[in-house]
Amino acid sequence: MKEKSSFKFIIISFKKNLISIILIIFIIGLIFFSNTNILAVKKALNLWVNSVIPSLLPFFIAIELLSHTNIPNVLGNILNNVMRPLFNVPGIGAFALIMGIISGYPTGAKLITNFRENNLCTKEECERLLTFTNNSGPLFILGTVGINLFGDTRTGVLLLSTHILACITVGILFSAWKSKSKSNTVLNNKSKIHANQNISFSNLGEILSFSISKSINTIVMIGGFIIFFSVIISILNNTHIFNILEIIITPFFKLININSDFISPLLTGSIELTNGIKQVALVSEKQISINIILCAFLLGFGGISILLQVYSIISKTDISIKPYIIGKFLHGLIASFYTYIIIKYVKFFNLDLKPVVAEINKMHIINISEFSNIYLIFFIIFGFFILLEKIKKSTI
Repeated sequence: MKEKSSFKFIIISFKKNLISIILIIFIIGLIFFSNTNILAVKKALNLWVNSVIPSLLPFFIAIELLSHTNIPNVLGNILNNVMRPLFNVPGIGAFALIMGIISGYPTGAKLITNFRENNLCTKEECERLLTFTNNSGPLFILGTVGINLFGDTRTGVLLLSTHILACITVGILFSAWKSKSKSNTVLNNKSKIHANQNISFSNLGEILSFSISKSINTIVMIGGFIIFFSVIISILNNTHIFNILEIIITPFFKLININSDFISPLLTGSIELTNGIKQVALVSEKQISINIILCAFLLGFGGISILLQVYSIISKTDISIKPYIIGKFLHGLIASFYTYIIIKYVKFFNLDLKPVVAEINKMHIINISEFSNIYLIFFIIFGFFILLEKIKKSTI
């Protein structure tokens, strides 16, 4: 009996100190692998300064300024008859959807946080909105992924189209999320001072400085996440943890007949999107469509780095992160499924018909039609977890 209680005590104390243990291991990794970590930080800083700041900061400032105009309300009134029946959210959600698609991660989350702070949407409506309005931007998908990584505009157009279609599908699926419960609590927040203050020539300086300050805080936070997760990936590579995980996961990939060379890039992409997409695109495969389908999943899912960025943005509100996590996983699955369908049945987007300039790994060749089995497995697993959740709720 004493042995059981002491073992239970060890487990409880381990759970309590888990974050502390992880942080200590992280610091040890920083010291032991300082050379490669410095290189990872330099690359992350280069990405942040040359790509993230120029593309996102102007959008963030513009969005903050737009939120102090009548445009969101006008757009909300016009599109309320579309947004309410389709997504079970008010028309103002269209502003978050449009800007989230145009600007990319994490613009949608930023706008929804503003909606909640200013009491423009209920908690449940914000949670529904968050599942489908925080998306990857067209500049990244068309430019970085399509042209730079795959060297083909069609790939970018295909991935952007399926990405948007999938986010709309997720929005429709989550329209029933907590549809019976209603909360409309006003949140106490300092930014509420500027909530209903419309921009004019008399207050232009005040609102502009407020918008710039708020946008810079967000962009610095994003930069911190990029650097932090680049270092984590560097440590995981140096400690060969990715190699160990690859050995564990390889039998499953062999079962579904997918090239095991994709395991490490997918693990990287699940942590940090940009590095993962780059690695997936560079894997040598006879059918380039496999690379594109897996990139579609990563673009939809977004990775842990973006998930934590969103969590840090919404943490000042009562919005739950749980529906967002489920929604992004579904977004990835649905986007890759749509990509698979279009590549298979629309010849214009079937890039396997053109020669691929890469060395072909003949040991791992799969037919694109075999992806249907993968989707079936994923949806069965997902359905099983939903069933477990329902059983749990019914027993409470």
